[in-house]
Amino acid sequence: MEYTQGVRFDSLNLSPEIMRAIEGRNIAVSTPVQAGCIPPMMDWQDVIAKAPTGTGKTFAYGIPIIEHTDPQDESVQAVVLAPTRELAIQITDELRELAAYKPGVRTVCLYGGAPIGRQIETLKKHPQIVVATPGRLSDHMKRRTVRVETARTVVLDEADRMLDMGFVHDVTRLLDRMNRRRNLGLFSATISREVMDIAWVYQRDAAEITVREDEQNKPDIKQFRMEVAQNEKADAIARILEETGFDRCMAFCNTKGSTERITKFLQMRGIDAECIHGDIPQRRREQVMERFRQGELRVFVSTDVAARGIDVDDVDIVFNCDVPDENQDYIHRIGRTGRARRQGVAVTLVADYPSKMRIDDIAQKTRNEIVAVKFGEDGQLTAVEG
Repeated sequence: MEYTQGVRFDSLNLSPEIMRAIEGRNIAVSTPVQAGCIPPMMDWQDVIAKAPTGTGKTFAYGIPIIEHTDPQDESVQAVVLAPTRELAIQITDELRELAAYKPGVRTVCLYGGAPIGRQIETLKKHPQIVVATPGRLSDHMKRRTVRVETARTVVLDEADRMLDMGFVHDVTRLLDRMNRRRNLGLFSATISREVMDIAWVYQRDAAEITVREDEQNKPDIKQFRMEVAQNEKADAIARILEETGFDRCMAFCNTKGSTERITKFLQMRGIDAECIHGDIPQRRREQVMERFRQGELRVFVSTDVAARGIDVDDVDIVFNCDVPDENQDYIHRIGRTGRARRQGVAVTLVADYPSKMRIDDIAQKTRNEIVAVKFGEDGQLTAVEG
């Protein structure tokens, strides 16, 4: 079923505790994916949901999970799998907010790159909800520090990305172990072949929810492309920031080396910029992301994988320092801006002919208008003639 609008939360027969948590966020109306997923998941039905990034998927499955959790039962009752540690941390934070008025509901977050001993100590407190990356959850299961076969609800968040990242065997092994589940939720921006295979094997009569990117929920993003020399990308970003005054910016690069270079060049120009990528220690990554979330960092530079799960509603502008290799990565990148009904801006910097061919292909395949611009004599961005 396709959903293009939400409903009021007070029409969904939710508990007073959950309503209090939702009202604490000053939210009255659900998003389309929440309206589509909460009723079937409350009824223990399998769900496969295709919804764009930033449409409130965590609450769509989080609310039924919290409602179903029995605080008196100390076994694991729900497992949420996420492709990256950043997304796992964000999901955990949101679930804890939802459970703020349900004493005894405990959530643990398990991910690689962090001391396993501290996670084991948290597991000794018998959390009922486990949020985890597949690899680290497998590690804990091998050590017998967590037992997940009691889980009644299992959710794969960003299922397409998780399976693309090579976790398919880990995921299927985990699903085989959690064979007492009553429902399985698959949440994905795209329904890839791998996602369909998981649905075919592990779901029965799933409720299918598709949230179309209609005018109501499609981000309003002005998209530009600019041809610049490879060594002038940081200059171009600095000039655009100077012209616009934007102070909440994300810049995406294809490689770790590129993130380091762009960050260093921006810092040399007096711009507060920091980067994250796979080789930066987890603690440092979390510090950088927290600075950005708190509005203390002007430019956040990242690779695609490292940035998954950073959910900030008010990014002013996204820069593609490198043209992404995958069309879907372009959509994910620019989707960081233009949220919460605000207009966003995305600028792709094109330094060579292959990149020009890629951005042409992206514009055609994703049906996005990407306007070619240059710096005019007055320093303003102007459209390129012809």
